[in-house]
Amino acid sequence: MDMMILGILGVLGVVLVCYSVMPKKNDQRDAVKRRLAGGRGTDEIAEITKQARASATEEFVSKATPMLTRLIMPTSDEERTNLRAKLASAGFRHPQGQTLFLASQTMLGSIGLALGLFAGFSLDQDLAKLGGISALSAAIGFLLPKGWLALAIKGRKEKLRYALPDTLDLLVVSVESGLALDAALKRVGDEMMPVHPELSEELRIATMESQMGIPRAEALQNMADRTALAELRSLVSMIIQAEKFGTSVASALRNQAESLRVKRHQQAEERAQKTAVKLMIPLVLFIFPAMGVVLAGPAALKMLEALKNNPTLN
Repeated sequence: MDMMILGILGVLGVVLVCYSVMPKKNDQRDAVKRRLAGGRGTDEIAEITKQARASATEEFVSKATPMLTRLIMPTSDEERTNLRAKLASAGFRHPQGQTLFLASQTMLGSIGLALGLFAGFSLDQDLAKLGGISALSAAIGFLLPKGWLALAIKGRKEKLRYALPDTLDLLVVSVESGLALDAALKRVGDEMMPVHPELSEELRIATMESQMGIPRAEALQNMADRTALAELRSLVSMIIQAEKFGTSVASALRNQAESLRVKRHQQAEERAQKTAVKLMIPLVLFIFPAMGVVLAGPAALKMLEALKNNPTLN
């Protein structure tokens, strides 16, 4: 009973904290009324309140995240670099992204442990089962951010892979029209923003690095390392080799786009061929038993009736 009361109070406290930092609808309505009345669209008190909430939230996060990440902070530079690279591949480039990710692991693991203890005490389990349930729920909560990160990386790679052929076609047109490669990358990055924002963001980052003085080959290589996409790495290597040996960049880009389209077509055919094999599982488990009951059911009933009415067969 005590654990149930503590759990309810904890959930209520979290809800109240989240509600306190959420923007209020009344403030927006008051601003609209002031605009209609000809007054100022903003209120000094509302601005001060909003800034105070934002600063309080930021201060709370900045103080809480170091304590939450202290237990699971990677000890070696290689582990930190790998985690930073994975977050960059998922498109999460917040300055405190690594700290927030580790803090979320600790927080979700603690919540899972508390829920496991609460469930164990509610079901009146013994000490061994209580420990097992608590450990399992804590492990699930701890692994949830890693699962989200893996899914985010996979989804972003698919979007980048799908956007590459169209982007290369536009890049070929830009280069053949007389633009330099740096200007073409910048133009394509701006033009592809509404359609493929992920690849456009990577191209714009590479362009900004080139404008800051980083060599173009190094900026493109950094883009390939951030995305961790094999097709983009081969594209960067092709561009670097074409510039090194003095060959036409436009023809190389056109060949690369054609090969990517052929590869994507082959992957689609491969998935289509796998569909027949994957359909066997629901067919065997769900459709074939139902068809067997429909087809063989009446015959089985007739056979049982014949065996029952014929004393010789009995």
